[in-house]
Formats: sequence, C-alpha cells, structure tokens
Amino acid sequence: MNLVKSTGTFGFYTIISRLLGYLRDILIAIFLGTSFLADAFFVAFRIPNTFRRLFAEGTFNAAFVPSYTSELAQGKKKSNIFANEIFNLLFLALFFLVLVAEIFMPIVVSLIAPGFVEDSEKIKVATDLTRITFPFLMFVSLSSFFAGILNSHNKFAAASAAPIILNILMIGILFFGNYFGDELVFYLSFGVSIAGLLQLLFLYKFAKKFFSIKMNFKITINNKVKNFFKKLLPSIFSSGVTQINILIGTIIASFQTSAVSYLYYADRIYQINLAIAGIAIGVVVLPQLSKHVYLKKKTKVLLIQNKALELSMFLSLPASVALFIGSEEIVSALFGYGSFTNDAVLNSAKALFYFGLGLPAFAFIKVFSTFFFANNDTKTPFYISLISVIINIFISLYYFKSIGFIIIPIATTISSWFNSIILFIYLMNKDLFEFNASFLVSFFKIVLASIIMGIFFNYLIFIFKNQLIYDSHFKSFYLILSVLLTLSFYLLLSFFIKAFNYKDLQLKY
Repeated sequence: MNLVKSTGTFGFYTIISRLLGYLRDILIAIFLGTSFLADAFFVAFRIPNTFRRLFAEGTFNAAFVPSYTSELAQGKKKSNIFANEIFNLLFLALFFLVLVAEIFMPIVVSLIAPGFVEDSEKIKVATDLTRITFPFLMFVSLSSFFAGILNSHNKFAAASAAPIILNILMIGILFFGNYFGDELVFYLSFGVSIAGLLQLLFLYKFAKKFFSIKMNFKITINNKVKNFFKKLLPSIFSSGVTQINILIGTIIASFQTSAVSYLYYADRIYQINLAIAGIAIGVVVLPQLSKHVYLKKKTKVLLIQNKALELSMFLSLPASVALFIGSEEIVSALFGYGSFTNDAVLNSAKALFYFGLGLPAFAFIKVFSTFFFANNDTKTPFYISLISVIINIFISLYYFKSIGFIIIPIATTISSWFNSIILFIYLMNKDLFEFNASFLVSFFKIVLASIIMGIFFNYLIFIFKNQLIYDSHFKSFYLILSVLLTLSFYLLLSFFIKAFNYKDLQLKY
C-alpha cells in the first residue's frame, strides 16, 4: 500500500462528494435559508447523518478491520464465517432500532431538538421528516459493513465514492425546488432514505467479490463476535467524538432561532478538509497498521504512524489558517444567496471561525484513535472521549444563556484539543508511538509554510475585498480564484522548503 496514493484515491472521491454536497447546500440555502423549515429538515437530516458519519467514516472500521484482518490472515473461509456472523447481528439490531425509533419518533425528536417542543408546528414537521429519513440509518450502517470488507482488502475507491449517490439525488430534487414549494423538505427527506438504499446496493456489488452473504437469524454469539461488539461501542464513541459533540451542539442550539442552521452551514465547510486530513488517513492506514501490529513489525508501524501524522498536519494546518483568516468571505461566497441573508452569513462565519481553530484537533483525534484501534484498544480513546464530551457539555450549557449559540463551536474546539492532546500523551506513555528523526523537522517546516500561506491568502482577500462583499454577483469566482492561487502557493512553497517529502508518493508501506 502507498499511503499518499491511497489517501489521494479516498480523498479524491470524498472531495467530489463534498463538493456536490456543497452544491446541494447552496441550493438548500437558496430555497430554505435559515427558516423554520430549514431548522426542521436539518434536525431530521442530522440524526441519520450523524450515524452515517459515526459508522461510515472509519468508526465501524475501527472495530471491524483489525478483527476481520486477523481472520483473513487465517484464510478466506474463516473470514467469511466471521463476517457473516457480524452482518446478521448488525442487520437484526439495526432493523429493530429503526422500528422502535419510528414508533417513538416524537420522543426521539424532542430529545434531539428540545427547543422545538414549545413550537407545535415546528416539532410536528421535524417529527414527520425524521420518520422519513430514519431508514437511511439502517442502509448506511450496513453500507459501512461492506465498506469495511473493501477497505480490509485495500480497496478504497468504491467506499469513498458511495456518498456521491446521496448528493446527486438531493441535487436532482432541489432543481425542482420552485415547483415543490413548502413540500420540498418532504421530497428531500424521501431522497435521503432512497439514496441510502442505492448506496447499500452499490457497495454490495463491489464487496461480493470478496464476501458472500449468508442470511441466518439463528443467533450464535461466540467469543470473536463478543470481542467485536465490545470494541464497536467504544470505537463509535471515541472515533466519532467530533460528530457526537456536534450533535450535542444541535440539541443545545435548538433553543435559539436559526442557530441549528448556522452551525450546519459552518460544519459543512470545515468537514471538506477533515474528510481528507483525518477521516481518509485514518481509514487508509488502519488495515496496514493492523496487519503490521499483528505481525509485530514495529519499525513498519512507526513509519506508517509518523507519515500519517505528518500528512494530517500538512493538510489540516493550512486549512485551519485559511478559515481563521477568511471565514466571513468563505461563508458569504459559498452560501450568501437567495434566502441566506447577510446576518446568516455573519453568524455562520462566527461558528466557522471557531470550528476552524479546532480543525487540526478534529483530524488528530481521527489519526491518534486509529493508532489505538490498530492495537485492538478501543477503551482508552473511549474514556478520553467521554471526558471531552462532558467538558463540551459543561462549557456549552454554562455559557449558552449569556453568549448564545457561538459557545457551541468554542466548546467543541476546546474539548477536541483536550481530547487530541491526552490521546497523544497516552500513546507516548504506552510506547505505542514515537517520533522518528525527520518528523520534528517536517513539523516546523509545515508550520512555517502554513503561516506564510496565511499571509498570502490574507493579501488576496484584501485585494479582492470589493469583489467578495455580500452583494457582489461574482464573489464565488473570486473566492475560488483566491483558494486556487493560495493552494498553488502553499504546494510550491512546501516543495522548495521540503515541508513535505514528495518521495513519499512512491513509498510503499
């Protein structure tokens, strides 16, 4: 496996998906803005989408891939038996979870968006929409199982391309937004569940080359299956801690008008970088790390870990600097159209600014957690994540009444930095990670390149300040131009000062 190329493959399809997701959100912003219908839809979409991120973006892999890889090393027959046992239990658990949730959906929505309870119309719409979108949770969770099979065989393209289906379908619905009127949110919700089913069928088509389903609902739970599920629940919490913090933020934000929407749009922007700097790297390195840990090849393990962390920093630090400098211009150029007012831009930009400060931490959590998962340790990152979530809740609730929704991204960033730093300290203390000779040099070069890039980006924003104002018709063009110029500048600068070793493009792990 080549880390950079595999990450590039995963990242390429993920970027395509996120760009289509951005186009989808532009259309949602135009048709719904930050209205009560937008808030209701985002709550309905947030619940299954949070589970999608928890399961699909490496969390299910964290428990499944090390176990499946060790079975695979003993032969295809054993790995197929193990995989089928997991699939059948997963199918039954998800089916009954969705069934119970559909029955008690008013309670579920009131727990997720308690601020909606006093508005009878808003809570009713949110409940109806969530009932429609909730089957997506089952489809996408089963999809993540097939993605885990593919990733274990170092096949990353199909798994990373699958979410594109959701965005294409929703964009198709949004193009008819003027005809649907207020019913648009219902069509979008149906589109979510239909896309989940299509995604499941798409991934099964590729996974069946390595695995064949044998449906058997006679429940037999052996030690291997028990160990898997013991690892799964902690891994969901620890690897998905950023999404859990955001879900908690949505719950608290529901008490302030339009706050759910502000956080949603800000979240969409920084997630584009996180998809590569954290999620893609974590997903790609886990199979090889698990294999080398199993074979006790410590030199290989340390090489992969150092390169993974270096690549994560190379991608996340400059993005964090860019969001710190140009959050308002970025939100305005991406979403400032139609029903999305200037006030909505300013509030979303404030949220993006603080999320941007936490972006490297969000990425490091994904990477550091993967180091634990490869060693079959899901408990340590679980306990650390639990403490960070408690910190996030405490800060958010304590300051929400005094400063409003903006405390949510601040609290998420503070708790995430705490999480990543404690994970790092534990890795070092448990002798699961150590820096190699070249890492610290690369670290200082990446920081230097990111700072100089930030100065260059700030200069471009100053030059184009009149073209990037809210009322400008061509602000998207000037933002894209600024981003492309800045990215080119950063890559060239990194090449000249050797902030990133481009020989890694050929290096096999």
